[in-house]
Parts: sequence; C-alpha cells; structure tokens
Amino acid sequence: MANRGFLQLCIFAVLISRYYTHAATYAAGAKVPLYVNKVGPYFNPQETYHFYSLPVCRPEKVEHRSLTLGEVLDGDRMAVAMHEIHFKEAVQNKVLCTVTLKEKDVERLKEAIEDLYYFEFVLDDLPMRGFIGHLEESGFLPHTHKVFLWAHLNFNIEYNGDQIISANVSTANHQPVPLDDVELPFDVHFTYSVLWSSTHTPYSERLKTKGAGTFFPKSLEIHWLSIINSVVLVFLLIGFVFIILMRVLKSDFAKYNITDDDEIADDLDQDEVGWKIIHADVFRFPPYKSWLCAILGAGCQFLTLCFGIIFMALLGLFNVHRHGSMNTAAVLLYALTCCISGYVSANFYKKIGGTNWVWNVVLTTSIFSVPFFVIWSIINSIAWYYQSTQALPYTTIILLMLIWLIVGFPLTIIGGIFGKNWAGGFNAPCRTKNIPREIPPMPWYRSTFVRMTVGGFLPFSAISVELYYIFATLWGREQYTLYGILFIVFVILLSVTACISIALTYFQLSSEDYRWWWRSLMCGGSTSLFVFSYAMFYYFKRSNMSGSLQTVQFFGYTLLTCYVFFLMLSTVAFFASLKFIRYIYVNLKMD
Repeated sequence: MANRGFLQLCIFAVLISRYYTHAATYAAGAKVPLYVNKVGPYFNPQETYHFYSLPVCRPEKVEHRSLTLGEVLDGDRMAVAMHEIHFKEAVQNKVLCTVTLKEKDVERLKEAIEDLYYFEFVLDDLPMRGFIGHLEESGFLPHTHKVFLWAHLNFNIEYNGDQIISANVSTANHQPVPLDDVELPFDVHFTYSVLWSSTHTPYSERLKTKGAGTFFPKSLEIHWLSIINSVVLVFLLIGFVFIILMRVLKSDFAKYNITDDDEIADDLDQDEVGWKIIHADVFRFPPYKSWLCAILGAGCQFLTLCFGIIFMALLGLFNVHRHGSMNTAAVLLYALTCCISGYVSANFYKKIGGTNWVWNVVLTTSIFSVPFFVIWSIINSIAWYYQSTQALPYTTIILLMLIWLIVGFPLTIIGGIFGKNWAGGFNAPCRTKNIPREIPPMPWYRSTFVRMTVGGFLPFSAISVELYYIFATLWGREQYTLYGILFIVFVILLSVTACISIALTYFQLSSEDYRWWWRSLMCGGSTSLFVFSYAMFYYFKRSNMSGSLQTVQFFGYTLLTCYVFFLMLSTVAFFASLKFIRYIYVNLKMD
C-alpha cells in the first residue's frame, strides 16, 4: 500500500515538473520549431478550432506535436507550421504559399474575421497571438462594411545569447487583402518576415517580458476595495457570533443551569422553552444518512483540492501564461484526494449508525463523478459536432477514465475501509428519546427558504466583487495571478459560511426545531445558487460571449462549479453547526 502511494506521488511530481520552462538553447542557424495551434472568436474563450480548419497555407501531411494531458484539456492541438525560422537569421517578405480561394473559402474567412477570430502559434513554448483579419465599418448613411485578410505576418523575436527570450507576431507595414467585391476564385499570397533582436533580459524573466502577453489584457491588479469590504464583513459576522451570540448563550446557560430545590425545578419545567427542551431530540440521526455522508465526504475532498491548488500556485508551480499545468494538477489532485472523501464519508456514516457501508462508498464516489460525466458528455458531444478542439480525443477520454478507475475509485474504497474501521462512537452529550418530540408550527420568516436565502446571501456578498475578476479570468481574457488574494478571499468565504451557519442553527434550535442536520447543510450550500445567478448576469450583461457552443460550455461548466461550491460550503456549514451544538449541550446541566 505504501509503495503504491509513493509511486503515485512520484508520477504526480514527474508530470508537474514537465511544466517548468525548459531552457532550450540554439546554435546560430539552427531551426527553431514553430507550431500552429488554434483559432477562435476573441470573446468566446472556450470556442476554439484547429488552425488548419481555415483556408490558409497547409502542408500536404499535417504533423502534430505530442501534447501533455493539460494541454489537451486546454484545447491545444499543435501542428508543425510551414514557416522556416532559423536562429538569428532574418527573413524579409518570404513567400509561404499561394492559396486559391473559392466562394466557400471566402465566406469562411469573412465569417471568421467578422467574429474577431484570433490565431495562436507557439515558438519555443512561447504563445504568439494575432487576428486573422481586419474589419472596417464606418458611417451611418451610407454604411460601409469591409473585410480584410492579413496575409503577411512579422515574427519579432528577442534573444539573449543562445536562448529565446520573447516572441510576438504583428502585421505592421503591410496592407491586408480585401475580401469584398473580388472575382472568384482568386489567389492570395501568404508571406512572412522574421526579425531578430538582442536583449539583456535573463531567461528566467522571459515570461515577464512585454512579448509574453501583449495580445490579451494585462494581469489583474490587487482590488483593495473588494478585499476591505470582505474583511469588514467577516469581522462583523465573527463579532456577531462571538459577542452577541455568546452573550445570549451565557444568559441561556444561567437560566437553564439553575439547580435549586425540586419545587423550583418543576416550575421551570412547566415554563421551559428554547433549545434546552429539545435536548433529547437534537442528536436524533437524520434520514438519508448515506446521502448526507456522501456530500460531506465529497465536500472535504474538494476543500482539500482547492487548498492544494492554491498552495501550489503560491509556490509558483504553474505557468500562468498557459493553463495546461493547472488542468493536469486538478485532475491528478482530484484522483489522489479521493481517499479523503471515502474516509470522511464512511467514518461519519459509521458514527451515525449506518450499516450499508458498501453503498455509502459507491454513492460517495458517484455523487460528483456521475453529474460531471453527464454534463461533460453533453458539452463534449456538442464540441465534436462543431469540430472544436475543446472536444477531447478518445485517447484522452480513455486516459481520464483509467485515472479514475485505477487511482480515484480504488482510493475511495481504501479510504472508506479505513474510515469504517477507525470510526468511534458518535458520543452525543445528550441521550435521544425513542419517540420524537412534536415540532411547533413555524412562522414564514423561519422557513427553510428564508434561512437558505439569508445563509447564502451573506457569504455571497463577501465575495461578490471578487467574483467579477474570477469570471473575467475563467471566461474572459484577463490573467489572474494574485493567488495570495485568492487564498484570502477563499478563507473569508469559508469563515462567513461557518459563522452564519452557527447563527442560523441557534435560531432554529431556539424555536424548538431539532431538524438541523439537513437544514444547516442546505443553508450553507445555498451560496451556490447566488453564484449561479451572478453567472447568468455576467454572461448576459458583462460578457460578449455568444453562440450555441460557448453558451452550452459556459452554463454547463458553471453549473458544475456551483455544484462544487455547494459540496464545499455545505460541508463547512454542517461541521460548524455540529461543533456549535456539541459545545452548547456539553455545557448544559441536565436534570
């Protein structure tokens, strides 16, 4: 068992190490590999197609570069370019090829240019991006609409000694080819130039140079207003819980723990109200134990996964200009942390009297993987239909399934076995009666819907400003590199969720309603509903995304992300409420 775990960690370390930038060196005149990658609409980040899907210069036999798992998941499909680039050798207006454009080719290019298609090349692991063409619209009466194709590319490359530091592509000093009112078919001559320049920038700083990311917006800066707003809210809520609530509890303890003669005690029992009177029911185990424990297990797994990815980002293990490393880390960390979900779920399931632990483990491993597979299958099928590079090849699908079958699922079972065998008793501080107490009728403002609204809105308000920057990174062109700030915001979210869950649980118990198990879980996870509502607002009001493919991808993956939020936050809310309830009833003197 130990050898298997060590081997998995070694494989993980080797795969992660592949994403450190390899310091390639070139001799004068040596060929520098250039790869064409993908094209797609600028405002639809997840809608990408292979570069050779356009009517451009294309070799007779396309040679693809072997890709890592993360690059495939990121939609990369690199193929060897026809351009000849040699180290330190300048090229001026060299003809790449001549393409005869027919009517359907012109329409394809015009549609791509009107949708602001950009292309991506990769030279020495440096991405270079540019637009396919140029669109001119002017005047109202008369209105002009002209479409132009960039047929010439300038490759500007900086080097330091025998290493390439930066690379970008431009279309300066050359006129585009008009695509309107042309006699079909007509020939387009594609040309390119290569300009080399020396720089003193060291190789270790090359991803920080201006050529590393001038096409997309610069990295986001620290949003102090958002952070201050969130921190203030956290302190207010923590102050509410630890000052106001503790003062109320102190008063409750003083009232409930009076131990005078029996006559006084009998009088108190007649007028007794509040959370003490339900002490014989508050630890009554809930229905659907397996589902509850499966949610808690998956929530603990994703909490570990999120903290792991953030810590790895803080340590600089990811190349922020390419997302493949983070995709690979997420897949491997998910598989390796499956043991946590199995352990937590089976351990708590055994504590609350569960007996069918096999079903519990199967449910735990399926509670996220099954919804993920269903939604991903729909998205991938639509991407296949549109021939997008976001559609995973069957070899990658088989690899991902093997990772889950060989690593994820067995680790869930192993964790479940250890969790079941190491589980102790629940150790409730109060004995539970056989007959449940009748719950008094509740006013509307104490209903589950109102509690979920309050329990979800306050944590959402703590991260609402930051959500824009996160969405702009995931679904836009911004680059989020402030992982320290992200860690702070994540901790704030968990803290607010725990605090508001404790407060809502206290109010529920004070109204003599002991059904807190599922209620605390749902109130904590309701933040995900607000996040999904914000996602809809962002898509329709803040983004320029459009089209069936992008829409399905956005709402499909956003739905999965909100589901992960539900699992994590409901777990935090439940265990915070459980800890609080244990505290108040341990300190309560029973007659």
